[in-house]
Amino acid sequence: MRAMAFAARNNKELVRDPLTLLFGVGFPLALLLLISTLQKSVPNEAFRIELFAPGMAVFSLSFIALFAGMLIARDRSSSLLMRLFASPLTAADYILGYAAPILPLAVAQSAVCFAVAFLLGLPVNAGVLVALAVLVPVGAMFTGVGLLMGALFSEKQVAPFSSILVNAATLLGGTWFPLDMLGGTLKTISYALPFAHAVDLTRAALAGDVTSALPHLWWVLGYGAVAFAAAVAVFRARMRSGEA
Repeated sequence: MRAMAFAARNNKELVRDPLTLLFGVGFPLALLLLISTLQKSVPNEAFRIELFAPGMAVFSLSFIALFAGMLIARDRSSSLLMRLFASPLTAADYILGYAAPILPLAVAQSAVCFAVAFLLGLPVNAGVLVALAVLVPVGAMFTGVGLLMGALFSEKQVAPFSSILVNAATLLGGTWFPLDMLGGTLKTISYALPFAHAVDLTRAALAGDVTSALPHLWWVLGYGAVAFAAAVAVFRARMRSGEA
């Protein structure tokens, strides 16, 4: 209950920054439209809507890390958190309070991405609902990573680190091209990180291949759990030291 009261305040903070939210949603959608147009002129197997739309959905969720990181970093740069440290909230309450308003945003962002994909020729079937369901833990993973960045870095530092994360999620996730093109070492590195698993998870779910999706789901859940646990640990350390 205490965390939800704090979450209501954070939800208002997100609404006060509509330009960032619009960019996070609009940029991936613009790329989806652009690639779809190019696909009609120069067909490419990697850019088929059934393969590219899931990648773009994961790409759009990578911006969630920026929202989460900036939200917590802004509070750390002000005196708000120092005053809140006197409240009975625990470190886990704070992290949950920051995460709660962001997760519905992730779901809405995924839904918008698939809605546009429908207009571009993506078949409407039950696999879309499964894909939307598995994108929830993907969004939670990026939220956890963003909160960890916000707990570690200043407001000015979060933006460049978020940019690195977005690019890594796209290039190492196999959004633009099959990871087989990277070669053995880079492919191994890619699958040691969660991004390729997130893209493969969403593609398998969209295709209705639950068996293939499950191994990737465990990777996403594992990374998400570690990110949230690390964010709580860093935040607790700051509370104990009396530093935001």
